[in-house]
Amino acid sequence: MTTAFPCRSRVRARLLHTARMDTKPHSPASERNRDPILAVLRGFFGDRSAVLEIGSGTGQHAVHFAAAMPQLRWQASDRTEHLPGIRAWLAEAALPNTPDPLELDVTGTWPHATFDAVFSANTLHIMGWAEVEALFAALPGATTDDAKLAIYGPFNIGGKFTSDSNAAFDASLRARAPKMGIRDIAAVDALAQAAGFALADDIALPANNRILLWQRPR
Repeated sequence: MTTAFPCRSRVRARLLHTARMDTKPHSPASERNRDPILAVLRGFFGDRSAVLEIGSGTGQHAVHFAAAMPQLRWQASDRTEHLPGIRAWLAEAALPNTPDPLELDVTGTWPHATFDAVFSANTLHIMGWAEVEALFAALPGATTDDAKLAIYGPFNIGGKFTSDSNAAFDASLRARAPKMGIRDIAAVDALAQAAGFALADDIALPANNRILLWQRPR
């Protein structure tokens, strides 16, 4: 009896594919929150064509949203150390509307391209306040006159936490680095207004998170 073995090249290709899968960064939170976020973005970004995602992290959101909204050119971006992981997710998905991720530190040089939509998730509480200010200050130079902006994450309202779990999360952030912390909606909206964006909606999402939506008035 002869046993058939797969050729070495096929085995090697399979092992390389498995290795790529194993080395991709993975965020369980991104898996949990992607569909509630998508339900909002489908409508809000329905008339958009080019989205800049700031702080793409693992790259999971970029792949999920770009696949679900093929009319959008979804431009992922993040600091240098996160780009290999993002590229791994984009390469595996091989979508036609996800270009190579951009290196972007909000306090540094921004892309010369112009976008009609901007998205960011779970970034403002990781940045220091000076970095949050830099992000909003740079938006007018990177967006169209009618651009839309969507930011997801935990937020305080009127200077107060919306849940005990958010208060505990804020304490854990500040223990890691004093500059971190959950931001107040009013303070963030003031920065958005200064950048020419008007608040269009504030939507509560699962796990005590929210998505804030702005647009630059035409």
